[in-house]
Amino acid sequence: MNLKDKVFNAGIVGCGGAGFPTHVKYNANPEHLIINAAECEPLLRTDRYIMLNFADRIIAGCEAVCAQLGAKDCTIALKSAYTEEIAELEKAIKAKKSAVKIHTFPSFYPAGDEQVMVYEVTGKVVPPSSIPLEVGCVVSNVATILAVSDAAEDKPFTHKYLTMTGEVGEPTVLHVPLGTSFKDCLKLAGGANIEDYFVISGGPMMGKPLTKEQALKSVVTKTTSGFIILPADSRLPSVHLTPVEHTINRAKAACIQCSYCTELCPRHMLGHPIQPHKIMRKLASGSIEAIADSEEAINALLCCECGVCELFACPMQLQPRKVNSLVKKELAKRGVRYQKEDKEYIANANREYRKIPTKRAANRAGAGKYYDYEIKNCKSFEPKQVKIPVSQHIGAPAEPVVKKGDSVKCGDLIAACPEGKLGANIHASISGTVSAVGLEITIKK
Repeated sequence: MNLKDKVFNAGIVGCGGAGFPTHVKYNANPEHLIINAAECEPLLRTDRYIMLNFADRIIAGCEAVCAQLGAKDCTIALKSAYTEEIAELEKAIKAKKSAVKIHTFPSFYPAGDEQVMVYEVTGKVVPPSSIPLEVGCVVSNVATILAVSDAAEDKPFTHKYLTMTGEVGEPTVLHVPLGTSFKDCLKLAGGANIEDYFVISGGPMMGKPLTKEQALKSVVTKTTSGFIILPADSRLPSVHLTPVEHTINRAKAACIQCSYCTELCPRHMLGHPIQPHKIMRKLASGSIEAIADSEEAINALLCCECGVCELFACPMQLQPRKVNSLVKKELAKRGVRYQKEDKEYIANANREYRKIPTKRAANRAGAGKYYDYEIKNCKSFEPKQVKIPVSQHIGAPAEPVVKKGDSVKCGDLIAACPEGKLGANIHASISGTVSAVGLEITIKK
């Protein structure tokens, strides 16, 4: 069995947040494999912990994937500030006499955006609405590579590393079974320091917002990179909880057309034609539905929703990202797709001077207080019960292959990728008895 098939059997999806099934990504023949080790989001420490403690397995995973893809080059790309992590990787490369290279760059956001990363490493611009493979690259997150290293030894994807930080008693990295409750994760981090809190699942810039009530019902999935506990009256909750109508009315009334949202947009800086300030200008004279057919609005399809425009750039604290997201949803309803052009794209000459320091991004987002936390410890835990969603990846939900009352062992297949569809297998993350089967599969010890 080749590595791609083992990756499929193991149920691996991208651990960087998108959750794209990895076996599909590896059905390619690129020139260059790039490992995203930038830990793009401020505050998260998961990937850094993995590099410090599993450098040898990462290099082994890189070599295995290169052999599968037939890639000539492999580069691990990360921030130059990660000195200890770089030292561990270099030691592993030397021990294995590996040809894997390390590429470093300053700490800026969003260094981990895969199109930004491809440009940083190769100098090639991925065309708008395209994937890195178009310029001969495949990009995988470093945590994904660790899972691939396990899959090469026939170990399925059952556990997740994630960061617990913010207003918690003990910021830490956790290693827990998929389906572990947020409530259990919070206990492991010493509980919340405050009674009234808001949670970001992921990083402060692009993470999923959760009210306290929503968080207490949530569980760890294959794409969970961390949970950040924030005061309910801090900036990020107010940004995420602003009603859509209020967002649109503020955009119409208060946009001063300074164009900072465009001038600092990472995709615009790569030469892509997205111009958020022009979309905001159009909105001043109509509704989302009325402007959706305009060229400016169609370029919203190129937005990667990194949050730079609304959390960092806009002096009026408006929300171009949310407006772009609304436009994208309207275009999706109409079946409109971005029409690619056969042309060369060149990065903006000012790009190097408009990179946003990661710490400043955290400060502007209202999360700078937690930026300098040193998190190097890891806690493992096995709960008495897990609730594993059958949909935790891009594509079709997995189809349950177990029923209520079945006994399962950790690693057993409990839901399979539908034949002929984009998706991923799901495995039991603890041993026990299946107590419920539906949108989630519940297993009790």
